[in-house]
Amino acid sequence: MTDSSASSTSEATSEAISAATSEAMSAATSEAMSAASSAASREAPEDAARRQAAGLSRSCFPGGALPLVASPVGRGDAASVPALAAEIRACAEEALPRHGAVLFRGFPVRSTADFHAFVRLVTPELLDYTFGSTPRSHVQDRIYTSTEYPAHQHIPLHNEQSYTLDWPLKIWFHCAAAAPEGGSTPLADSREVFRRIPARIRERFAAKRVMYVRNYGNGLDLPWQKVFGTNDRAEVERFCRAAGIACEWKADGELRTRQVCQAVATHPRTGEHVWFNQAHLFHVSNLDPATREALLSIFTEQDLPRNALYGDGSPIEGAALDEIRDVYRQLAVEFAWREGDVLLADNMLVAHGRAPFRGPRKVLVAMAEPYRAKAS
Repeated sequence: MTDSSASSTSEATSEAISAATSEAMSAATSEAMSAASSAASREAPEDAARRQAAGLSRSCFPGGALPLVASPVGRGDAASVPALAAEIRACAEEALPRHGAVLFRGFPVRSTADFHAFVRLVTPELLDYTFGSTPRSHVQDRIYTSTEYPAHQHIPLHNEQSYTLDWPLKIWFHCAAAAPEGGSTPLADSREVFRRIPARIRERFAAKRVMYVRNYGNGLDLPWQKVFGTNDRAEVERFCRAAGIACEWKADGELRTRQVCQAVATHPRTGEHVWFNQAHLFHVSNLDPATREALLSIFTEQDLPRNALYGDGSPIEGAALDEIRDVYRQLAVEFAWREGDVLLADNMLVAHGRAPFRGPRKVLVAMAEPYRAKAS
């Protein structure tokens, strides 16, 4: 849910893009706008799923509105990114509240530096991956690898860091290398997830909220030193106090934390209710039966690497979580990555996951716009 030479590469790439002559950029923009106008004149009035906007085409995959696909009209060369910067920002601003995610396809994003430059057109300030729950590697400039779980594992749909009271409002993905088989990043509309979950379950979770219990280290989960980015216990305790996390040092020297967080959230801009938690992912029932049995033969439930309870400490019914998982399965939307793709998702409106894959795959991630849940 990963440095001077890399920085030099980023600067060199940015300078190379900026060095495109104003004449070339103007010509490229003029051609793109002319093409857009011509295409728009041929568009059937009833085709509301596709329109042209100042050199940027917008369309939807057949059968749904998620994600919106935005591409440069004509050839996407080095000049197309700065020339279409305003349109890229406008597309993100206009499309996210409705579609939840925008797939920027056909742009010349061929390196981490290109990705960083593209992301900063829309979100100039990126976030560190703190209090993480999955293994990632820092690449450069607050850009990380996607979750480094084994390729055969499925990562359930979830909203990034919805197991905390602090999360990014926006999350970016960049396909640096598409797997030859599988490896998609499924998406689901969190508003629709909220609506489809049976009312009896939705209301119970909203009232009780979710408690996340984590036991770090022991070779089974991330070590607390990596999660908190420090070897200093006092610094960990300060972080936990500020974040509303209960923490305790166990007899073996490892750390246990508990935090009660929202199950349902309200989007700060659209005012819509969204299903926003990771109970179905943290809960012991998410493990395959053999792994679950093996862990429970060694640990008590409170010592499992991670688990989820209702906010009052009572157990969450496995049947309720199965119904929630079924809703996610019904709503999952998949598309095949293409090398160079950049996906921007509203982290509250859209959940994401990962399908198993074969062969090499490299997807990078960046997060932006910090948000703190209101005290309840």
